[in-house]
Amino acid sequence: MVSIRSGIIIFICLTLLAIGCATGVSRQGRSRITFHGSFSDLQRNPDEHIGKIFLLGGKILEITASPAFSEITVLHLTLSRQERPLENGPSGGRYLLQSNQFLDPEIYKKGMSLTVLGRLTGAEIRAINGFNYKYPTGEILEIKLWPLNGRTSPNIHFGIGIGTWF
Repeated sequence: MVSIRSGIIIFICLTLLAIGCATGVSRQGRSRITFHGSFSDLQRNPDEHIGKIFLLGGKILEITASPAFSEITVLHLTLSRQERPLENGPSGGRYLLQSNQFLDPEIYKKGMSLTVLGRLTGAEIRAINGFNYKYPTGEILEIKLWPLNGRTSPNIHFGIGIGTWF
């Protein structure tokens, strides 16, 4: 028989484990993913993957928003095991996310990291400094913005003695 004290310790450990396993999208969303290739596969052959559900991450480069339509230009970044974009990780290029909802530019700010579950809609060619660039395009199904300071809530810290927290 487990004592009350042991039960409390087990509960605390399970709670901390669950907090540490926070991810970018819902479990239901992850179960819908049908594209399992690399970002470069998606960029090279977007027509082969139209309609597939993907999970990507990156950093917001630009957002255009109106009451009826929003578009986010994203610099692709590799995702960690918790589905958070790796700030110093390799980039495969850029992609466009589109939504029929208003995405407020004060919330979806340039430089913020995001994880998105989306449906590939095709590709668009646009100029970057005179160079024609093929952007894979996707419809947003779920989106997770990550805090700029790199921490996720709740912040739990255990310690003994004198120390600092930055």
